[in-house]
Amino acid sequence: MTMDYTGDISEKDIFRLQDAIREVSTYNFSDYSYNSFYRRIEKILSDFETDIETLIRNVKKDYNFLEKVVRNITVNTTEIFRDPETWFFIRQAIEQRFAGCENINIWHAGCSTGLEVYSLMILLNEMNLLEKTSIYASDINANVLNTAMSGRYKYHELINYLDNFDKALNESENMKKNYPSVDMTKYIKVNKFNDNVQMADFLVEKPLFIKHDLVSCKNIFEKKFEMILCRNVLIYFNHDLQNKVITFFYENLTKNGCLVIGRHEGIIGTVGANFEKKESVYFRKRTF
Repeated sequence: MTMDYTGDISEKDIFRLQDAIREVSTYNFSDYSYNSFYRRIEKILSDFETDIETLIRNVKKDYNFLEKVVRNITVNTTEIFRDPETWFFIRQAIEQRFAGCENINIWHAGCSTGLEVYSLMILLNEMNLLEKTSIYASDINANVLNTAMSGRYKYHELINYLDNFDKALNESENMKKNYPSVDMTKYIKVNKFNDNVQMADFLVEKPLFIKHDLVSCKNIFEKKFEMILCRNVLIYFNHDLQNKVITFFYENLTKNGCLVIGRHEGIIGTVGANFEKKESVYFRKRTF
């Protein structure tokens, strides 16, 4: 018989846990979406087979345990060439705004295991722009960053997403009409027998991956970016934090820069006036 460890978690319990985390670390989840945070804590209590009081107590006294909890709070769902139809518009944005730049800086904020980082590098290489592009990627979760840095994945975990490569680069009507087809084997080695998918060495060696808490709104790279990608991260923040982070992105884009967010995410309110939208790409309005 499986025990239910979640019990009745009250709003007060959630706030107490957020306070405890903030007291003993630099992490701050107080502006995360309440419903999303609540669901993550329910899952943690069940997975850890503990109750809210024990969870709070252990968070306060054991930093390694705290890090484990933080890793489980954050959501790390990603895919190679996620939302395939979006990649034509990303390519267009790069061609229109950055193809003539001597140097292109791109930041993947909340990069998870790096599949989107590798997706964009493949696209940039097909555009003959990878060599002059600097790739930066960050996430709050050190474990997923280790996976990203290795460029090595389990085949059974990617099997449902590998088709996205062809859907994004070869089967899209827009791509077929405008660009030559792309051979996946140039970039990705699949070994079904060993349950292994490995990104090409020249891709693995390119990005700088670093641990970073996006909530801090600190530019640890100390540079402006032509493009920032932060896809399917903002949905876990409340409205105030979303606006704070989007404003931070705006301030750290070059004057021609653009922000790419998730297909089902949006920028609303006064902060939206700073951008011009095309599909999931938000172009920073130019100021002269």
